[in-house]
Amino acid sequence: MNLLETINTPVGSYAPDFELPGIDSQVHHLSRYLEKFRAVGVISMCNHCPYVNLYLERLKNIQAEFAPEGFTLIGMNGSATQQMTENLEQMKIFAQSHRLNFPYLWDSTQDVTRSFGASKTPMAFLVDKNGIVQYKGQIDNHPQEPSSLGEDYLRDAIASLFNGQAINLPQTEAAGTSLIWRN
Repeated sequence: MNLLETINTPVGSYAPDFELPGIDSQVHHLSRYLEKFRAVGVISMCNHCPYVNLYLERLKNIQAEFAPEGFTLIGMNGSATQQMTENLEQMKIFAQSHRLNFPYLWDSTQDVTRSFGASKTPMAFLVDKNGIVQYKGQIDNHPQEPSSLGEDYLRDAIASLFNGQAINLPQTEAAGTSLIWRN
């Protein structure tokens, strides 16, 4: 494992803009999403992470719930692993087999992942229409129990943002699989 320093964009500061290829063979820019949506949720994820697999249905539900209000999730794969599961072609297969309802982007250099300050998969970043990070951390506090009555951090943050309310807990400690950085 190679540990490198991340830039670690803090809550309350501008999210790093990006230009990344997606599984749809298009190039995606955060700035273009911010022109179209009231908020964007960037999820650091990958194909092989067991925690990501625990959260896929919840992420799809969050996308479906908030999309009509002007929200989109974006999955961002900045994983460096020796497994052959992390490349654009495998991401396409993963997205199709799991029927992802949000864009899935490939950060092959890990520059964007590092700039956001992602440390684990999955890790959520909620960005408002002005490009400011309003929440970062866990999706919720019950990864093993999808139907649990725990804290739904990301969902609550999106709802608060859309209701013009302060986000009660703007940052939580990420839980999941630690990211491995390329040399």
